[in-house]
Amino acid sequence: MSLLKRNPFGHILFLKKIMIRIFGLISHGRYRKFNNLRIEGSEILRNLPERNVLFISNHQTYFADVAAMFHVFNAALSGRDDSIKNIGYIWHPKLNVYFVAAGETMKSGLLPKLFAYAGSVSIDRTWRSGGENVNRQVKNSDISNITKAIEDGWVITFPQGTTTPFKPIRRGTAHIIKTCKPIVVPIVIDGFRRSFDKKGLQIKKRNVLQSMVIKEPLEIDYENESIADIVTKIEFAIEQHPSFLKVLSPDEAKRYLNQEVVLNKQREFWTS
Repeated sequence: MSLLKRNPFGHILFLKKIMIRIFGLISHGRYRKFNNLRIEGSEILRNLPERNVLFISNHQTYFADVAAMFHVFNAALSGRDDSIKNIGYIWHPKLNVYFVAAGETMKSGLLPKLFAYAGSVSIDRTWRSGGENVNRQVKNSDISNITKAIEDGWVITFPQGTTTPFKPIRRGTAHIIKTCKPIVVPIVIDGFRRSFDKKGLQIKKRNVLQSMVIKEPLEIDYENESIADIVTKIEFAIEQHPSFLKVLSPDEAKRYLNQEVVLNKQREFWTS
């Protein structure tokens, strides 16, 4: 690799590789030592193309979620099955991985700015700014940058745009899907909110079981499905549809618990 080779955003790939290695070494223990990350679906990652892939996920912290995905992606591409053991995989990371983040978050200090160089596509949120609700137009440059990132590689996005669970899906994600026609891969995470602070930089609690489930790509009719249909599909895929909050009657709860007994036998890898 040429030392001055750059990606479409002008970032020098050699520097990006060094940053990913450093952040990988620093963060690895957060998912292997202080807490335990259980993974499902690594084989799905190895079957994806080099570019034009959009990952959609629920969101629990600003940075720990993304850092864990960088670990899981690179470990899987190095041949590891549902494991991030032996951090040697980080020596040759996939460099065309990006994550969509709020511009104000990525400019809030030196560390976020370094994270930004490692792979963020910063956008201006249309609904929130400086802790206040706003209502502004989507910037064409933001759409262009996300499109550029998808065309170049893999992009991680959190379509709720917040770490608060069960918030509505932002329709902009569906518009991007219809426009760019990427392979859309859902990811469902859990445990990060309990183990880290909101930013995902400080360990809040140890010995928490964190989980990351990579699901099969969604089947989407890019031409005929409406924005609303795609939004609903995303809600179910990342398990953030309002129906997941349904209050159960005693009989429903009993049936649910019986189903969970069966499902827990299939989830033994979480605790094995």
